[in-house]
Parts: sequence; structure tokens; C-alpha cells
Amino acid sequence: MRRTDDAEEQRIVTPRRRVEEAEEELSLRPRWLREFIGQAKLKENLGIFIEAARQRGEALDHVLLF
Repeated sequence: MRRTDDAEEQRIVTPRRRVEEAEEELSLRPRWLREFIGQAKLKENLGIFIEAARQRGEALDHVLLF
């Protein structure tokens, strides 16, 4: 094992993602539009855009969210 590998293992903060972090992140992020809180009109419009793209068999056009 190289010296840099030892130093990286001892670090509290590392740029590499741990498996536990990935699982926690997935559990925190909404998976469905209905799980998002607030902005009901925006969610409704986005749902319409997504469904229209599905019916056309196309990818959703670029959408800017802010």
C-alpha cells in the first residue's frame, strides 16, 4: 500500500463517495413529482410536459428550473 493511500484512508473528508453516502442521498431525494413540496403549479406543468413527451415517444426538451 502506498503512503498516499494510508493518508486518504485516515482523512475525515474525502472527495470519493462512500457507498453509505450514495444510499443516504438516494433516500433523501424525491423520486416522483408528487414527493416534491410546494410549487404546485410548476409541478403540474412539468408533469404535463413529461407526459406529452412520453406520448410522443421523445425525450423531454431542455427545462430550466430555478
